[in-house]
Amino acid sequence: MRFGLNLLLWTDTLTDQMLPLLEDLREIGFDAVEIPVFDLDNIDNYVKWGKRMDELGLARTGTAVRGPDENPISPDPAIRRRGIEANKRNVECCAAAGCQVMAGPFHSAIGVFTGRGPTEDEWKWGVEAMQEVAEHAQKFNVRLAVEYLNRFECYFINCAADLARFCRDVNHPYCRAMYDTFHSHIEEKNIPQAIRTLREYLIHVHISENDRSTPGQGNVRWQENFDALHEIGYDGFLVCEAFGLALEKLVPATKIWRRMYESEKQLARDALQFMKSEVTKRWK
Repeated sequence: MRFGLNLLLWTDTLTDQMLPLLEDLREIGFDAVEIPVFDLDNIDNYVKWGKRMDELGLARTGTAVRGPDENPISPDPAIRRRGIEANKRNVECCAAAGCQVMAGPFHSAIGVFTGRGPTEDEWKWGVEAMQEVAEHAQKFNVRLAVEYLNRFECYFINCAADLARFCRDVNHPYCRAMYDTFHSHIEEKNIPQAIRTLREYLIHVHISENDRSTPGQGNVRWQENFDALHEIGYDGFLVCEAFGLALEKLVPATKIWRRMYESEKQLARDALQFMKSEVTKRWK
């Protein structure tokens, strides 16, 4: 098991000023980080970050999202094409940084709604788009970890059953699944069954509290989550995803405007201790 932290707690851009954060996280005890891969025009920067993470012995994953002008399930073929090409470029940037996994809800545009669930055409477009991106990802040896989101953020893939169906339909070894405890807390009636549903595809897990702050200090059914992950033999990345006030531009998406922890570094320490303690109880 590898324990990571999503850098979106601090930043959505990999600047030189943020590089010392990697040393801090290594000192705290993390052996992995999840980096935001949103700037698709500066691939050299990802190479530089990759080298620094290599020096520190940090494994890494990347995270990607799509917006309305690059929506892989848009009725406009030109927008769908932009979404596919953006996902391909995301893969290349992840590879440049040495990411083993590209995780996120890049199957469709976040925050875009039609007033109904996905149509047959949207599902077909989404599957076809991901098949092309998965082929590209295989060339770069970056596995795709597709994320389902709750109904307030997305309408295309909202639960484990949706995501398992999507992976089956894409039917490509580089199109896999991720599971996020925050979204499942909202959408799933049966946590263990949701995790079992993803057993065949699951390669990535976000550990995220119901209020998006410190894991283990809220209302997520942690025992059920960790018991089920142990039951299916999960042994991949466990990445804490938490959000706060450091990124003003994320407030419209995360809806967080009050401080719910002492500091970002204290959250990181507490999250790592929590994840390791839960794993120690179950994995031998």
